[in-house]
Amino acid sequence: MHEAELVLGLLIAVAALVTVARALGVAYPIFLVIGGLVLGLVPGVPRIHVDPDVLFLIVLPPLLYIAAYFTPVRSLHANVGTISSLSVGLVIASAVAAAVVAHALIPGLPWSVAFALGAIVAPPDAIAATAIIRRLTVPRQIVTILDGESLLNDATALTIYRIALAVAAGRAFSPTTAVVTFAGAMLGGAAIGVAVGWVIARIRARLEDTPVEMTISLLTPFAAFLPADRLGASGVIATVAAGLYMGHRGSHIMGADARLTGRAVWDTITFLLNGFVFIVMGLEVPLLMRALTLRQAAGLVGIGVAVTLALVLVRALWIFSTVFLPQRLGGRPDAFACSLVLSWAGMRGVVSLAAALALPLTVADGAPFPAREALVVVTLTVIVLTLVGQGLTLPSLIRTLGLGKDAGAREEEALARQKLLEAATRRIDELYPVWPGHRPLLDQLRETYRHRSEHVERQRDPSGDGGDRELIEHREIRRTVIDSEREALLRLRAQGEVDEETLRDLERELDLEERRMDA
Repeated sequence: MHEAELVLGLLIAVAALVTVARALGVAYPIFLVIGGLVLGLVPGVPRIHVDPDVLFLIVLPPLLYIAAYFTPVRSLHANVGTISSLSVGLVIASAVAAAVVAHALIPGLPWSVAFALGAIVAPPDAIAATAIIRRLTVPRQIVTILDGESLLNDATALTIYRIALAVAAGRAFSPTTAVVTFAGAMLGGAAIGVAVGWVIARIRARLEDTPVEMTISLLTPFAAFLPADRLGASGVIATVAAGLYMGHRGSHIMGADARLTGRAVWDTITFLLNGFVFIVMGLEVPLLMRALTLRQAAGLVGIGVAVTLALVLVRALWIFSTVFLPQRLGGRPDAFACSLVLSWAGMRGVVSLAAALALPLTVADGAPFPAREALVVVTLTVIVLTLVGQGLTLPSLIRTLGLGKDAGAREEEALARQKLLEAATRRIDELYPVWPGHRPLLDQLRETYRHRSEHVERQRDPSGDGGDRELIEHREIRRTVIDSEREALLRLRAQGEVDEETLRDLERELDLEERRMDA
């Protein structure tokens, strides 16, 4: 099967599996891994040879960039201590724990290679966790911490990974050099990312061409990642910094059309990249196992289980000592529940897969890289166990703990909506003397905003949910009216009274009206 046909087939499988996953209420990354595992057992399915450079240079930058773009800077800043602890301290502790277990269980494994494995499996990937959590009601802080951790922990892990590979290749290890390398990579990456973001923001502020803006938007993560990576800085941090900068500046430099189009474009790109990677993860396991004897496979899977248990234990201990205790001492009543969810949300993903596949085939003297195949199998075992095991049980854990959405988040949104409505009403009042001939229109607008204000007030009322119920009913009424307009438009096209271009223009207006209604 040609590679193009294989990729096309995988994307079709992704679409089908995601459809089933959503019907079953399962987070799609988990279901894709399971689907990949099943597909890999089918006789005749070829092994997917994924170039690690494709994952590092094509898949990783866009995923990091768009995740950073939509990460709220204020919330990130409010939790910077916890996020820094998890993305640096916990990654180092996890790498050490995994290295110790692997060194003890794999005969003759050098410490440098053991630490390379530790770095590979140390960073959690928040994609699966947030895909689950966003469908449930949990405190906003949990989502912020997971998102922030996943944005920064890759840089720590990849720095350890590079140092371990350098030592495995024969270079001497120096703690001072390691610290300087790490600090330089972080600071250099941040500086490059902010600089790229600043330049891109200045360019996009002068554009009013949506296709050109989308092209620049898609190229931005690579514009940050590649120079940083080539200069020895952290491409991960550079991409994250550019994403955070652009996310903070986006409302000032983009028009409505660019924002709406950009959201749709990036949602599609993110879905395709994640879908491809997660199904390949599942496929790799059974296809790789075919090259091993049953005894070898069982032994390596057993080591993977041991490494997974060590990672879960270290994460739980770290979070309960650095997150639970401060929150509990601060009087937060749900500190235990939040810490338990954070502890169980440590699924591994794309970075671990890419780093494992990027392990060199040989060392400096031409000898085979020690236990390379074993490291890949152990890594895939950790990925599958955490994604499937923790991913499938995380929703039940959240429901059992009875976590709910922050009351403050709901109040913040309602307060913001109320202030927007007040600003609109004041502006309408100012327009009466400016447009005296359009008083009926201004009266209609004022009544519309007054009605919206009543909805917001009802939503802020903790004594009942009447506001929500009425809002749902009003949306249904308006959607029915819009549907009748669409039906009339289609009849006009069928009768030959309007052409396709007119239909598309009017259809877009109706789509925007419906989207505004659901906002």
